[in-house]
Amino acid sequence: MKGNGNKHTVVIVGAGFGGIELARKLANTPLDVTILDRNNYHNFQPLMYQVATGGLGPDSIAFPIRRIFRKARNVRFRIAEVTEIHTESKFLSTSIGAIHYDSLVIATGSATNYFNFEPQKENLLSLKSIPDALDMRSTIIQNIERAANKADLKGEPQPINVVIIGGGPAGVELAGALAEMRKYVLPKDFPELDFARMRIYLYEAAPRLLASMSEKASSKTLEYLEKLGIIVRVGARVKDYDGVNVVTEDGSLIETKTVIWTAGVKGAPFDGLPEASVLPNKRILVDDFNRIIGVKDAYAIGDVAACITEENPRGEAMLAQVAMAIQQGKLLARNLLNMQRNEAPMPFSYHNKGVMATIGRRKAVVDLPVLHFQGAFAWFVWMFVHIMSLVGFRNKLITLTDWIINYINYDRPLGLMIRPARKIKKL
Repeated sequence: MKGNGNKHTVVIVGAGFGGIELARKLANTPLDVTILDRNNYHNFQPLMYQVATGGLGPDSIAFPIRRIFRKARNVRFRIAEVTEIHTESKFLSTSIGAIHYDSLVIATGSATNYFNFEPQKENLLSLKSIPDALDMRSTIIQNIERAANKADLKGEPQPINVVIIGGGPAGVELAGALAEMRKYVLPKDFPELDFARMRIYLYEAAPRLLASMSEKASSKTLEYLEKLGIIVRVGARVKDYDGVNVVTEDGSLIETKTVIWTAGVKGAPFDGLPEASVLPNKRILVDDFNRIIGVKDAYAIGDVAACITEENPRGEAMLAQVAMAIQQGKLLARNLLNMQRNEAPMPFSYHNKGVMATIGRRKAVVDLPVLHFQGAFAWFVWMFVHIMSLVGFRNKLITLTDWIINYINYDRPLGLMIRPARKIKKL
């Protein structure tokens, strides 16, 4: 597939925050823009954990890509899986054929990094996509349904413990949401079960939770989680999981059928890039202008990109930095247009707007560049920022409505097993 006429063709691979912002800024410009993604929707990943725990439906955080660009005459979208880049000939091998480009932008984000748990990954739940979130919700509910089915039988009760591996924002937010489900929702739906038996463990190998945030935010998060009854282990590792028991570093066993992995991410490039352009963690090496090192007319933005500097010898952290991806998309659009006018591009400089995480009702931590605060006010700030960041008025309205209802009645209405969990063969 080629672009229209003699227009400069920009191909964007990935419809995350960076890719969508870039295409928005290039809409109705002289450039011809093609967006490629394996899904036909853009999803708001920071709220994925709420879909996994029944607080929101998947349509609340997803928005059709084509609808975003209805009024953009120069933007087209195709569902496609990119398998390889041919840098010399400037085309991509994809599931729908060869796609040529004049400028390529890789905005494919990140993938789950299981590290030494790669052999056990089929027994683990991850949270990188809406299908992952629905699988997680179904697995949690199915395991509880299994326990309910055997509640009247003699013998040992079925385990309903949950183990979360990874104390970053995703792990912390999942732990808080599950603790609130355990207290307010599940006892109403499963009165035959004693949820005092449901223990929620959070393991973090680093010395503290939320290592990318301030120490004050980290200590307050630990305090909030322990008040919610979460068993938190920092500076502790999980050694193994066989589908029945989690084995910890000190040799302890935790019986569980629900283990959630939030401990690591890596870049999500595709084949064909020079080896020198891809770091060991699969991130793509870029310069100050987001140009891929060693590849002509190709760029990378968002989590998949890493700009190595003296100040950041490992690149910026891969923490679903929405603000960074959006800023990179905006600047790259300006640079692409400037270069069409034979004007010099401008280097990228990240303006940190802050980091935040929520642990539950009226419990959140916010780190701004000059201010750190926690508690109820931080929780309202977190809600406002996330509502305003959603794409589409309908998504904003539905999410706000669901949150208000949940706040009033302490309930999560979406305990449906929409996707039968692959790991549960028999109830």
